Formats: sequence, C-alpha cells, structure tokens
Amino acid sequence: MRTMTSNGKPKIEAKGLDFYYGSFRALRDVSLSAEPQRITALIGPSGCGKSTFLRCLNRMNDLIAGTRVRGKVLLDGEDIYRPDVDVVELRRRVGMVFQKPNPFPQTVFDNVAFGPRILGLELGAQDLGQHVEKSLRRAALWAEVKDRLGESALSLSLGEQQRLCIARALAVEPETILMDEPCSALDPIATLKIEDLMRELSSQYTIIIVTHNMQQAARVSDRTAMMMLSTKGERAGTVIEVGDTRELFTRPKDPRTEAYIEGRFG
Repeated sequence: MRTMTSNGKPKIEAKGLDFYYGSFRALRDVSLSAEPQRITALIGPSGCGKSTFLRCLNRMNDLIAGTRVRGKVLLDGEDIYRPDVDVVELRRRVGMVFQKPNPFPQTVFDNVAFGPRILGLELGAQDLGQHVEKSLRRAALWAEVKDRLGESALSLSLGEQQRLCIARALAVEPETILMDEPCSALDPIATLKIEDLMRELSSQYTIIIVTHNMQQAARVSDRTAMMMLSTKGERAGTVIEVGDTRELFTRPKDPRTEAYIEGRFG
C-alpha cells in the first residue's frame, strides 16, 4: 500500500453530486475529492455508480441523451458544469483511459499524435516526433514500439495497446487522468506493468481509478472511496466511506466496507 504526503488541497472535487439517466437516479449526494499527485481508487459492487461518477468528472456523460446532473464538480476550484466551460479543453485537462484498450485503426505514431493535431498544438514535424516519443516514454512503451511507429496500433498486444492509450492521453498534457478498470482485460504481467506505470505517473498527475480488484486498489492507491447503493429512497450510488487506503483496508469504519473487502458480498 502506498503512502504519500499531500498539501490537502483538492485537484478535483465533487460536492453533493446527483446524476440522472432520464428519470433514473444513478448517483445520490456524492461528495469526494482527489488531491494532486495522488491515486484515488473507487471500489464497490457492480452497479453502484463508480463508472458513472468517473465520467461525471470530465463530462463524458454529456454524450448520453437525457442525462442531467445536480450539485458541483470543481476542477481547481472552478465548476466544470458552468454553461461557459469549454468541454473540449476540460477533457484535455481531465483525460480518460477506458476498460478495454481502444486504439484508433491507425499507426502507433498517429495514435499518439492525434490529440496534438486535433487541438492544433503548434508543433513542427520534428517537434511532433519528439513529443510522441516523450509521451510513449512516459507510458513506458517507447522501448517496445520505437521501431514499429509506422505499424498499425492494432498489431500490438492488449497490454501494449492499453499503454498506447495512456500515451495518447498523456500527449495532450492532462492534469488529471481517469482510469475505468484499465487492467480488467489484461493478463497479470500486463496488469503489473500498468500498475507500475500508474505509480510513476502519480508523481506528476492526479489519478482516479475504478477497480474491482481489491489487491490492485491496495497496491497502487493512496486513498480509497467505497461506493454502495443508497437505501434512502431511490437505490442510487453513493460514497459510504473514504480514507487513507491502508486505514480503510485494515480498519474500515463501515461494516459494509469490511464485508466487501473480505469478499462476503459484491
């Protein structure tokens, strides 16, 4: 389990967040913060709203018709749901890595260069090449693909594809990285590489990860939040306990957290 000091000032913070798919309430009164250069893990049984909450943090749920939010999500103290927020810029600052690797059907190089090109970053051909290399190095993938940059990204192994997707996210210089079960489709060796990478990246980025793997949450995270379905009114997802990972895993305050960690339900 990781331990790390922090100044305690949140990088991103949800306050009293409710989320609806049409009339269905998926999240109820979720309040949770993530501090800079720390890894926060979200755990809890399937269907409790972990992935929905994660997608609220960069407004990915906006792409789903009929959804709405109440409450606030603050990024560096600014509400990301204000009408004047540039959502494209928000998603640059708060990047996302999905459960299954989703490289574009392009070359390895073009996958990483995609974001800078779309965003119009002023990089010449040589500078773009250096930027792609830097992003691949940050994602611990350069050694494996430096002679394969012109090959299809789909020719990579699943573990390599996931690190390529991380490199693609890093290429637009985010401040926070959201990871939705990034290792669920990977074998144990590829999983350990991603976990090692997360620990390295947390020295520069705020990371929030959804995982069903209790050992993974214990290994990589600094703080852990336990989510469950609320018993108040609608059975919507809410945070029932949050704290230092070591403390939460060894001395949970809520008996539901203890039962879930020990595998007695969920």
